[in-house]
Amino acid sequence: MAEKNKRLLHGLEQELRFLSEIGAEFIFAPEAKDKPQPGRQGAAEEPAAANTAPADTMRKPDKEKQRVLHALEEKILRCSLCPLSQGRTRAVPGEGDYYAPLMFVGEGPGADEDIQGRPFVGKAGQLLTRIIAAMNYRRQDVYITNVVKCRPPQNRTPVREEIEKCRPYLLAQIKSIAPRVIVCLGKVATDFFHPSAAGMSSLRGNFIEYGKILVMPTFHPSYLIRNEGNKEIKKLVWQDMQKVMDALGRK
Repeated sequence: MAEKNKRLLHGLEQELRFLSEIGAEFIFAPEAKDKPQPGRQGAAEEPAAANTAPADTMRKPDKEKQRVLHALEEKILRCSLCPLSQGRTRAVPGEGDYYAPLMFVGEGPGADEDIQGRPFVGKAGQLLTRIIAAMNYRRQDVYITNVVKCRPPQNRTPVREEIEKCRPYLLAQIKSIAPRVIVCLGKVATDFFHPSAAGMSSLRGNFIEYGKILVMPTFHPSYLIRNEGNKEIKKLVWQDMQKVMDALGRK
């Protein structure tokens, strides 16, 4: 029991340090175990970080939407349109709430994601989960995916051919889920919606309109990890997420 309490205390200290580093001026009290809700697909349960689930996730199940997205996921799992399929362990379609108002789009799966078949489960994914929690969401309240659905060799940046072969999959996910806001994690995801020669330092923090959807470019969690000692970068990402929260009425 003492060892368990010690681990819990260490975890709490880490979360408080993280919130302090990004400039979040609040913490959330833990709540009782969440009961499964209709319409939540694919995401493993995470510890609750918000007092209530977003109203957007309480809609009645849309069987046609579920059918379309399940079929799309199966198609991605069997996809062999580009050479990335030849070196993968598993394709990674994405996971989360099919009714999510908020979608996160990254570059592509890494080694951990390739093994598990789930997006953002490595170190960058753990950091993303903490950012999501700080936004007063749970991981299963949002939808998380990538521009390419198979891991590029040695985690290199995906090339244009690979991105173009995967493009219809991401577009179909966006069309079916219809999020109100998309957060682009890094340059590859940002260029998918808004090709630009500018770097992320110039692009981040400003909404891009993609049809009726607001798109927020921000730094990829792996960039934060590579610059662990730079607290200013973390604060910049948090500023971006605050704008997202404002747009979604979460503050």
